[in-house]
Amino acid sequence: MGLMDILLIIIPSTLLWAAPLIFTALGGNFSERSGVVNIGLEGLMVIGAFAAIVFNLTFVDSLGNLTPWIALLVAMVVGALLSVLHAVASITFRADQTVSGVAINLLAVGAALFLVKLIYGKGQTDIIQKGFSKVDIPLLSDIPLLGELFFSNTYYTSYVAIVFAFIAWYVMFKTPFGLRLRAVGEHPMAADTMGINVTRMRYIGVIISGGLAGIGGGVYAQAISSDFSHATISGQGFMALAALIFGKWHPLGAMGAALFFGFAQSLSIIGSSLPFLKNVPNVYLLITPYVLTILALAGFIGRAEAPKASGTHYIKGSR
Repeated sequence: MGLMDILLIIIPSTLLWAAPLIFTALGGNFSERSGVVNIGLEGLMVIGAFAAIVFNLTFVDSLGNLTPWIALLVAMVVGALLSVLHAVASITFRADQTVSGVAINLLAVGAALFLVKLIYGKGQTDIIQKGFSKVDIPLLSDIPLLGELFFSNTYYTSYVAIVFAFIAWYVMFKTPFGLRLRAVGEHPMAADTMGINVTRMRYIGVIISGGLAGIGGGVYAQAISSDFSHATISGQGFMALAALIFGKWHPLGAMGAALFFGFAQSLSIIGSSLPFLKNVPNVYLLITPYVLTILALAGFIGRAEAPKASGTHYIKGSR
């Protein structure tokens, strides 16, 4: 197997596994840039995956090929609605943001599994018939070498995620909205004195976070797992949070870190097909993404500076 053959396996697989992490890490970025820690990304991905699969199975006969895309919109709405609970608890009632995030994770898993058993009478849903499938990107796949490596035998969702990362960067650093969002996450009292509604901006940041994490869960469920069960989302939300920290709370940095973790996840699946990994026991390949997540956090959490007011409650008029 030559280098080109290896790259033809690794690159599309990396892009596939990275897409859900990119969406979710971008969501976490909006929340934390507004000053609200959101470790409930795992639960928001779970509820997004659940909503996407149930919608897909229910409406595939009437919507046809549009089903997976519309299911992503549904996952986004459901994720955003669940994130409102986190916003109310952590912003309005000033509850501990970490505890609130943990509650979101537990609530999402419990509610999703309860509803799956209620609807389908078993611990998992049926397998969807219309999910995201591999495609050759028109025109781009015809580019010599690069087209074959990056735009052939891949998924539209991977490139939508990358485009979203650049859109998030532009919104966050090149628009008045982004400036206000970062201001309430860095110095909410100063932002308040300038007439910025700190509470409203933080609510918006958390709700955007829930919507994007819901999309991340929907992409994962419809492109990778093709059904929903208790093990559909198993740590991807925490990987996205690690990617956010690894990327130093920057949209493009988070995208780069998500691609790295996507590569690690893909190795656990395709490793046995690669000549330099085929003799490595499968259990080591399976734990690789989680080990790299821990190493990344251990190595960078002390050097990566979060927004100064992240995790800090703001009471109007207080110092």
